Amino acid sequence: MTFFRAAVTALFTVAGATCAMAQDITLTSHDGKVEVTGNLLGFDGEFYRVDTQFGELTVDGSGVTCDGPACPSLTDFVAELRFSGSSVMAETVLPALIIGFARQEGLTATPARVDSDTFVYELFQSGRDAPLARFYFDVGTTDRGFAKLIGDQTDIVMALREVREAERDAAEAAGLGDLKRARRSRVVALDAMVPVVAPDSVMRQISLADLARILSGEVKNWVDLGGPDAPIALHVPDPGSGLAQAVEDQVLKTAGVELTDTAIRHIRTSDLTKAVAKDPFSIGIASKATADNTRALPLTGGCGHPLAATRQSIKTEDYPLNLPMFLYLPERRLPRIARQFLAFSLSPEAQMAIRDAGYVDQSPETLPVGVQGDRLANAIATGGPEVGLDELLRMIETLRPLSRLSLSVRFEPGSSRPDAQSRSNIQQLAHMLDAGILKARKLVFAGFSDGDGGAAANARIALRRAQTVRNAVLAAAETSISDSIEVVAEGFGEAMPMACDDTEWGRKVNRRVEIWVQ
Repeated sequence: MTFFRAAVTALFTVAGATCAMAQDITLTSHDGKVEVTGNLLGFDGEFYRVDTQFGELTVDGSGVTCDGPACPSLTDFVAELRFSGSSVMAETVLPALIIGFARQEGLTATPARVDSDTFVYELFQSGRDAPLARFYFDVGTTDRGFAKLIGDQTDIVMALREVREAERDAAEAAGLGDLKRARRSRVVALDAMVPVVAPDSVMRQISLADLARILSGEVKNWVDLGGPDAPIALHVPDPGSGLAQAVEDQVLKTAGVELTDTAIRHIRTSDLTKAVAKDPFSIGIASKATADNTRALPLTGGCGHPLAATRQSIKTEDYPLNLPMFLYLPERRLPRIARQFLAFSLSPEAQMAIRDAGYVDQSPETLPVGVQGDRLANAIATGGPEVGLDELLRMIETLRPLSRLSLSVRFEPGSSRPDAQSRSNIQQLAHMLDAGILKARKLVFAGFSDGDGGAAANARIALRRAQTVRNAVLAAAETSISDSIEVVAEGFGEAMPMACDDTEWGRKVNRRVEIWVQ
């Protein structure tokens, strides 16, 4: 009999052990020497999870017999998995993945409504009356998803943002593990936050600084931004949603402002985009995938070319307002079919399902130098005055024979720690090297910096970042890299800015490590 976590203490449980709480299950080893009594918290078809007087125990079902009113059927077992959180993920991304998973496994996926906030997918195998699994979805907000996980009311959180420190602490106190550890979360799809206007709006682009001024209420009329003399109608997501919190984290806090009280709130993004589409003097914040019938405005600054939210710019994080879609998992064993589904979510078939659902997948793409003329022209036009022609030539000569991978690494504000999407990219690149998917003769980690400080110092900082990311990828790989692949780290400092350095988001976009291959 195998026990996990507090398993050792179970050896002290003897026949007849009692607890103050009502007991509804007794697990007895086949030799009758060890007995565990307690309340059944869960059964995944292989392991029992039991609340005992010694704490929560996980017991291998193959080594015990079960007695009591809560004992599950071993022959007609139906695995159950509960998702809570983001309505966007619940209604679009996860169903697409479930249907793709069922197709791959030869199962049928049948949806059913449970109540106004809950629906379920039942997975059936041909010739079996009872389903193999039920995947329940509690449709709400990212906030609600984390609250339900901490309250032991769900198994997986669907989130449009990273876990907050208070949520992390509460989850750890509840015995769910550290949700910021690599194995406790995964990015399943990518989206972006975009400012949207009506199709007939005269606005063609906007800076993040001006967007923040609109959101704070400092700018109330389009005339202040060179537009018509008309009041601005501002539409924003509901406060509890991951999208609204992303607006707060990535735009408002960066600018040091708060959202105006005059903003019009919408619980559903579809209602927000409908309202914006009808009003040529309105502006809203939506996700790119749900910006139907509106026009997304590219982001611009005082220098550099406009940054539009495209599939490639979202994958590379060149577009600064990305929205990775997370699944957060507690530190406990999930049913086998749930683990199989989570493994499928990273497969090429899953990436195709994500694209079909209108979101950006994580399949790496290669971008040859020849299709990046705008970036190289911008490097020459807006590179810092300390960046000499020799350094630009060195960069171009180094990168010319290579193609850029869509996997980039950017960093959290004021930190050398890669951001969430970048941590996922590091793991993905390591997996590609392990699996031999990346057919490359040369792998170059090219580091870039913002323009603060001297060019020589920035080049050194960029090189150290490139070396750190290279080492992180090599450490994450489970097998040694083939000697046939040359792995190089280069630092080009401020030689190729993506945006202006006069804002924090611009500096963040410029501080990056790009992955180039030959």
